[in-house]
Amino acid sequence: MYKKETDMNQTSSIAAGAILDTWVSHAWSEGVQLESLPDFCEIIVQTRNTRYEITVIDGPGREVTIRGGRFFPDRTAARLAGSSLGGSFLKVGGIYAGFNMQIVAGGSTIVTTAVQSIRINS
Repeated sequence: MYKKETDMNQTSSIAAGAILDTWVSHAWSEGVQLESLPDFCEIIVQTRNTRYEITVIDGPGREVTIRGGRFFPDRTAARLAGSSLGGSFLKVGGIYAGFNMQIVAGGSTIVTTAVQSIRINS
């Protein structure tokens, strides 16, 4: 948590992930970028609430099929926007432990709970 003092001697708290310097200096070692995976690679992602089965259709285009949870009970064509901490920064095309996935399907954006684990089946 980052604390900033304002002009009126008030302190406001900002999540560390919302600070650009923190985001840029993040190691990005506990995850994967879709463009680095071969087409038809399968990824099993466990979030706090749901297990997702993701198949990469076009990594650079971030096109996937996804199944899991109440939003994707059947395999559904989607686009993985990326991962975030719920703020305005998005790690485009990435899935990272501790971050929420943002998935676009059927004109809606679904934000998952925090990713707990990622398993890649090549």
